[in-house]
Amino acid sequence: MQLTDGDRIRGLLGTYCRLIDAGDFAGVGALMADAVLRAEDGTPLATGAAEVERLYAGLVRLHEDGTPGTQHVVANTAFAEPAADGSVVATSAYLVFQAVAAVPLQPIVTGTYVDTFAPDHGGIGWHFAERRFGVGRSGVLDHHLTIEL
Repeated sequence: MQLTDGDRIRGLLGTYCRLIDAGDFAGVGALMADAVLRAEDGTPLATGAAEVERLYAGLVRLHEDGTPGTQHVVANTAFAEPAADGSVVATSAYLVFQAVAAVPLQPIVTGTYVDTFAPDHGGIGWHFAERRFGVGRSGVLDHHLTIEL
């Protein structure tokens, strides 16, 4: 089987979902080690592994099992044409479900990720260079986040 660049990038998006749903903020930091996380308007939120890990650890509530009790789904990923430097922008929709002791399974937030991916040295892989978060619709986030959106 031959993986395409799109397959590899979608693999990174899926890895992010698995790490965040496991409550592995160090893993999310490592995945985003070369990235800048920004709000939708471009405001920087975190840069590099340590800052990304701290951001998630301070933002996301963990429950009795050590996870946020979530299931992130990323879909409808669309790729822009590569830039002159080889980077690619991927725009995806996300949907987060949550089920914890206090609440049954329910969708809690939707939105958009606009991710910039840069090619790894050697040209066979990719890494996150930037992520912008946009929030679409939200439900009850009291059991997921430590702040209000």
